[in-house]
Amino acid sequence: MGEVTAGLFVPQRQHGSILRTGFHFSRGKWKGQQLKNIWVWQCQAVTQSKSLIAIKNQMLNPSTYSSRIATDIPLYESPGASFDQYLEDKPRVFKAIFPDKRRSQQLNEEEWRIQMLPIQFLFLTVWPVVDMRLRCKSEGKDYPPNVPRNITKVLELVITRWELQGLDNVLEPSQFTLGVKGALYPDRLGMRSRLKGQLEINISFALPPMLALVPEDVRQSVAELVLKRLVENMKDKVNGSLLADYSEFKRKKSNNLV
Repeated sequence: MGEVTAGLFVPQRQHGSILRTGFHFSRGKWKGQQLKNIWVWQCQAVTQSKSLIAIKNQMLNPSTYSSRIATDIPLYESPGASFDQYLEDKPRVFKAIFPDKRRSQQLNEEEWRIQMLPIQFLFLTVWPVVDMRLRCKSEGKDYPPNVPRNITKVLELVITRWELQGLDNVLEPSQFTLGVKGALYPDRLGMRSRLKGQLEINISFALPPMLALVPEDVRQSVAELVLKRLVENMKDKVNGSLLADYSEFKRKKSNNLV
């Protein structure tokens, strides 16, 4: 009986092959399953590791988005109230573009601080606070790119400082950059004048973990839509309120001459 029992635990040769029976077969199957589990865990670990590396690389390499828009509309000037004269009154021009006094304050002769409306980007909502400088340039000196040197007067808009409120626990200030450049000028051809301008917004930031997993094409589409709305809003104010204020400027100048 003991020999029979022992025979269950040792290999037996039959027809030139080794057969495992009893405990040895079960143990071998268990070991195979264990090795399979280890292999699965290793694959999962490698996959997770690659995902973490990809996210880390995305966070280290900032994503950059930009939007640019131009305006070109008829400009009706009068001899005693040229658009050049109007641009020289920078506080008036600023007020025409940013009429909400509650969200702006003048810092010096050329700079204003603006609390912009909230910007929503996927899961994030931010409240930008920017310092904008308005500076007049003439005689072709230091004109912005794409502005002809024969233009008599150019108003340049540049953001000199920014702060993003609402991202304290998401992004460090060093992980975000914001650039806004614009120009506004009268382009005269014979007796006709046109108001021309350009505005460009660039943002660059290291992706926080909550955005790193969002596909790049989705992020690109949303970012471009957000920036496009911002520049179109600026363009609407130039085409609307700025020209309306210039008309008021001409009317007052005309009344003073009478």
